[in-house]
Amino acid sequence: MAISRYLGTCHCGAVRFAVALDLAQGASRCNCSVCTKISMTAAFAKPAAFTLLSDDAALGAYEWGGKISRRYFCRTCGIHCFARGELPELGGAYVSVNVNALEDVDPITVKLSYWDGRHDNWDSGPRATPWPIRGADAA
Repeated sequence: MAISRYLGTCHCGAVRFAVALDLAQGASRCNCSVCTKISMTAAFAKPAAFTLLSDDAALGAYEWGGKISRRYFCRTCGIHCFARGELPELGGAYVSVNVNALEDVDPITVKLSYWDGRHDNWDSGPRATPWPIRGADAA
């Protein structure tokens, strides 16, 4: 394991955070409606590995559906920076960091896995290839 400390920010810099991650383990994409629309690329950390460096007042929050996670975004520029939640599939409590918000990380170089949130298929776990896109589900 090669855990490194990364700094992350929203676009305007009002939200800042630090997180210790092993990006060699990769990140994931989910095809649920919210992850698809915000284009989230997530790397997971335990809560103790995450530190919010900015004031909570800079954050907006959003929960939907089964409320399995609370997503935090910048109130000024709208960038989704991280989420907090608790799922047995992820080993309990977690922070899901948006890899796209990490400084000095090119997200295209991070190995990806894919979750099927669109079909509430969490029990199958992540896989190496994306799930079908909209309209192709019936194919």
